[in-house]
Amino acid sequence: MPDEAPYQHILFDVEDGVATITLNRPDKMNAFHFPLGAELERAYARCDEDDAVRVVILTGAGKAFCAGADMGGGEETFGDVEGGKRAADSGARVRRLAAWQVRKPVIAAINGHAVGVGLTLAMQCDLRIVAREAKLAFAFVRRGIIPELGSHAILPRVVGFSRAADLLLSGRTFRGEEAAALGVASEAHPADQVVPRAREWARDVAANAAPASVAIAKRLLWEGVTETPAETMAKEKPLLEWIGKQPDAAEGVRSFFERRPPEWRLSASTDLPDWPGEDER
Repeated sequence: MPDEAPYQHILFDVEDGVATITLNRPDKMNAFHFPLGAELERAYARCDEDDAVRVVILTGAGKAFCAGADMGGGEETFGDVEGGKRAADSGARVRRLAAWQVRKPVIAAINGHAVGVGLTLAMQCDLRIVAREAKLAFAFVRRGIIPELGSHAILPRVVGFSRAADLLLSGRTFRGEEAAALGVASEAHPADQVVPRAREWARDVAANAAPASVAIAKRLLWEGVTETPAETMAKEKPLLEWIGKQPDAAEGVRSFFERRPPEWRLSASTDLPDWPGEDER
């Protein structure tokens, strides 16, 4: 069963197949600390395991998405490398995942400022919808540290090397409209429309996209970040051969011709095939 222990730093809700995870420290502009990170990873794992969840939205309470690391520790803020381990050690064995590991689409609904880890958390999501007025920055080099959460690999693939170099090496601040123009976000809207637009996209996918197909396509996308096209094609072929013989492939065609909502049978958590190449490792 999915982990359903109570949360102190996030809110969790599921409606119409869409889970909404809200970073819930509005008095701190949802500043990141290790306990919040541990709860977020638990919530992602819960979404991954629960077949009732088809799409995940990550957003922030109040006017900010996440204003970066909680710097209440002063000069020691970035020196506590063991803090994450302590936060994760709850005494119980629970799964923890990052957004890119969840077998469902994860949308970052960036409803306000996203700085530092607030932005790299969003980059681990599959899509980003941003408030036009939001201030964003990969501000790490301006704090004497470096970007994290895989951003050196993810951002160049999303926006291109030169644009990634501009943003990561300068740490400059940019607005939501520029984020959309650069490709950091897919869409920019007024702040009050960000979450509704994310829900619109999520509900469409929850109602119409086959869960197992989405899970396979997402994993191929993320593994393709560091693979050549030939390596990805070598995985696609057996996976396409497998899924083409499954009942959801027939249902996709049948529901299209019958002009009705599809009734998918495969589960993203229990029905996926063996992954090509894994048995060789």
